[in-house]
Amino acid sequence: MNILGLAKHGLNGFEQIAIVGVLVVALISLVYAWLLRNTVMKKDKGSEKMQEVWDAIRVGAESYLSKQLKTILPSVAILFIAMFFSVYVVTPTAEAVEEFPENTRLIIAVGRAIAFILGASFSLIVGQLGMRMAIQASVRSASAAKRKFNEALSIAYYAGTYTGMLTDGLGLLGGTIIFVVFGKASPDALLGFGFGGTLIALFMRVGGGIYTKAADVGADLVGKVEKDIPEDDPRNAAVIADLVGDNVGDCAGMAADIFESYEVTIVSALILGLALMSQDPTHSLKWIVYPLIIRGIGVISSILGTFTVPIWEKFPIKFLRAHDAEESMFRSYEVSSINTVVWSFIVGILYVGGPDGWKLALLTTIGVALAVAFNPITSYFTSTKYPPVREIVDSTKTGSATTILSGLSIGMESSVWALIVLAVGFFFSTLIYIGQPLHIIYGIAMLGIGMLSHTGNNVAMDSFGPISDNANGIGEMAWHDQNDENTLMARQTMADLDAVGNTTKAITKGIAIASAVIAAVSLFASYITDVKKVQEVANVKILESINVADPTVFIGLLLGAALPWLISSLSIKAVSRAAMKIVEEVRRQFKIPGIMEGTTKPDYAEVVAISTISSQKELVPMATIAVLMPLVVGLVFGVEALGGFLAGVIVSGQLLAVFMANTGGAWDNAKKSVEDQPRDLVANTGKGSERHKAAVVGDTVGDPLKDTAGPALNPMIKVVNLVSLIAAPVIVNYVDSPYKWIVVAVLLAAIIWAITGSKKKVVME
Repeated sequence: MNILGLAKHGLNGFEQIAIVGVLVVALISLVYAWLLRNTVMKKDKGSEKMQEVWDAIRVGAESYLSKQLKTILPSVAILFIAMFFSVYVVTPTAEAVEEFPENTRLIIAVGRAIAFILGASFSLIVGQLGMRMAIQASVRSASAAKRKFNEALSIAYYAGTYTGMLTDGLGLLGGTIIFVVFGKASPDALLGFGFGGTLIALFMRVGGGIYTKAADVGADLVGKVEKDIPEDDPRNAAVIADLVGDNVGDCAGMAADIFESYEVTIVSALILGLALMSQDPTHSLKWIVYPLIIRGIGVISSILGTFTVPIWEKFPIKFLRAHDAEESMFRSYEVSSINTVVWSFIVGILYVGGPDGWKLALLTTIGVALAVAFNPITSYFTSTKYPPVREIVDSTKTGSATTILSGLSIGMESSVWALIVLAVGFFFSTLIYIGQPLHIIYGIAMLGIGMLSHTGNNVAMDSFGPISDNANGIGEMAWHDQNDENTLMARQTMADLDAVGNTTKAITKGIAIASAVIAAVSLFASYITDVKKVQEVANVKILESINVADPTVFIGLLLGAALPWLISSLSIKAVSRAAMKIVEEVRRQFKIPGIMEGTTKPDYAEVVAISTISSQKELVPMATIAVLMPLVVGLVFGVEALGGFLAGVIVSGQLLAVFMANTGGAWDNAKKSVEDQPRDLVANTGKGSERHKAAVVGDTVGDPLKDTAGPALNPMIKVVNLVSLIAAPVIVNYVDSPYKWIVVAVLLAAIIWAITGSKKKVVME
């Protein structure tokens, strides 16, 4: 048997059928996405006024993505060349020579460069098509709200699932095709694939985050606090930019973010699987094939789970019936989880066999459990149902300062519990493979495989947030002068879905951060494994571990811990600068006669332009810092110090990212709780009250934390780890080159340019 030429890679008959099955599952995922798109697109777009608002959002979002693409293409072209030479100038791996005995360097170098473009392209496709689908769904969900709650929910969720299935399908398709072509040498090419996806995710996260929060902060400060008007009031010039930002930040950005986490965990699993295979007396390919099979099972599980969401509220068995949209989504996640766990044990026992079979299945199960565990933890700290958010609501009685302080303390505590959950997962890997260091770190990679097996569900839940938010905004703007019973019910429906979406966004941010950390830890382990291989070939001292007592390693650790703070500082400053411009513009427009009276239409396009230009300015500097910093550390202090640098980035980045995401989410929902209270200025409750103004200030401070700086750290952590993995062989081979210091000087100059350039004021075109 030799299906697709897979026999040459050493795969047996079952393994060949399994790999083909994984490819078929990837295609099924894409077909399911297409069917969901058709289902959503058949729905009614509502009144002419609704479509007018929707069209302004669509044009603004597409204009932003078009400009973003032009900004990042030069960087992609430069890094395409860098990917080629990162392989071509070093000695090929033994696996590469085995798979391609002739022209090894050239084949692998071209493979990595093409895989980089493929990863970048797939990440762009997921982000751009997902965002466009979200925009199409928002107006249709708003229209459906006047008919049925479940219809509005289904449209928003299915549109999010479309993006999730694209993420699953393209991620699985790309990774599996690379394995089919390169076999045991696939990690060399997959590093390029993962880096392409990660780089685009960083661009989308940074750009989209700055865009959305600059507009949001500007709209809230002037509209809610100064003018005491509703959130999506059509008189506010920043309202369209705010709605556009939800799409380019949360839809495009999150989809690209989770896509690259999806790929990076496969990269690390295959690198570590190859290392295990070389130690295995039977040289079994089970360590490589099992993760791919689990990914295929996860896609099927996501399809089953997401399909059931609209069913739960009408489930025939009463005690199993869901009470709200949030519970329906959690039920769908449970369906997916059960299916993946059952099949992981079946595959583990029947295919892998022996003790390793149940151990790998158990690790997959723990990974799934970690993702499930992050749902209630994040929900506890960010949902209006639980004490932390209610504590913030109470603190608004005494003003903005106490609101800020209570939110900060809650966010800090949530970081600790999130880290403990991850530590428990890592501890289980240690217990399962006690005394086997390489198996333990492979087990951590399998935790990531399990955790992201339901990427379709995760992306669907995240995209549901901005879709329902936009639908609510479209309804607010189009129905502001309508007060009939049907419209009031529709408004309540959209408000309820928006509140649920706020929680699901926070939950999926938690999963995205956790998956980024697991991916980074497994990449960190892969880094040590790969460096040892390169050092063996180069006949130099072998790196067995990272010794933090070594002063140079400790310097690397400190620099790594500082990097997330630098990136966060620059991104928050970028939001602040852009928001100041938007505040000035919105204030200027409110002074125009007829704006407050509603007889003159604001110039929405001017604020959209400010947000777009401000966000584009930051893309290249942020990426430059993330890509070049590990190179400088590695060249100056060596590969062991670079390992310390990676450890610092991972720990500091995880704590900071969770803190910012949950703090912002808690403040946001606290504001919504105050807004849901009856308006009574004497009792100091409801919209327009002093409590409301304090809550808005908290939410405004939290916006750039949860939607800009926090999410930007996910791809940044993985960019740093992937750059280190890719650069390690070059550093080992050329660390004593007389030209090294010239390269270091150029890299430092580029980093200084990036930092100073990021701090410059925005100049409007």
